[in-house]
Amino acid sequence: MELERAVEGYLRHVALERGLSDHTVAAYRRDLAMYADWLRDHGVDVIETVTPALIADFAAERASTEPPPASSSLARLQSSVRGLHRFLVREGRADDDPTGRLRPPKAPRRLPKALTITQVDALLDAAGPAPGSDDAAAADPAAVRDRALLELLYATGARVSEIVQLDVDDTAHGDLLRLRGKGDKERVVPVGSYARDAIEAYLTRVRPALAAKGRATPRLFLGVRGAPLSRQSAWLIIQEAAERARLTAHVSPHTLRHSFATHLLQGGADVRVVQELLGHASVATTQIYTHVTVDALRDVYATSHPRAR
Repeated sequence: MELERAVEGYLRHVALERGLSDHTVAAYRRDLAMYADWLRDHGVDVIETVTPALIADFAAERASTEPPPASSSLARLQSSVRGLHRFLVREGRADDDPTGRLRPPKAPRRLPKALTITQVDALLDAAGPAPGSDDAAAADPAAVRDRALLELLYATGARVSEIVQLDVDDTAHGDLLRLRGKGDKERVVPVGSYARDAIEAYLTRVRPALAAKGRATPRLFLGVRGAPLSRQSAWLIIQEAAERARLTAHVSPHTLRHSFATHLLQGGADVRVVQELLGHASVATTQIYTHVTVDALRDVYATSHPRAR
């Protein structure tokens, strides 16, 4: 089969039968156009004549271009090529899949970035005054809500999607909070006094007025029109607080989750306890945070031990 016909058939498949977005299909089209051009340059016009050796040469050549492409871009390119050949085999248009031995590039390990405890304090104060402080009585209602939101994110290490899905009744269990995570898996996490006080202030002073502006909803956090607070709105609240706190590091809802885990481990918490609190299915996912604390230990050692250097 000619290269163009093979590529177009696969693109129709991913667009119509798999229902991929226009953006994704466009990315596949660019990748496969590059692949088809490379094959023609190497004397290949018929897709069935592609060999594993050609696939390996193509992958190696793309990986060695200057400037080096991102691992994610290489992985997507390889996925596009692999998908094309597997499609042709499934459709009976080719006997073999030459991409069987193709391995995706190894993505660089990115350690999660956590805020220091001082930075977290600054972020929380920038969101709104602490309950019981001198400024709390005159605080803007949105600031009371925002403080409660950030306090709860940091106190539980929850994903922002888990927090915005909370109902008011979920907070009625004292110092425990039931979260619904990925795959609707539930877990129970403790909530410290700072977050409980902030939630109580929000429920007492702010939420009733917000709820009166919209349709009845059990959701805990509401927007200014009374609708449930969205993930995007929560992200903007954190961004604005970070700007007011003059934090130069990128701060997102996940930053507070990373900070939660890192500070627990730095305080001596067992990694399996942190795994349970974060809702990770595997302890291997949680262990990435141990590298952060090891780096901190190394810094302390380097600056404190007389023979460290």
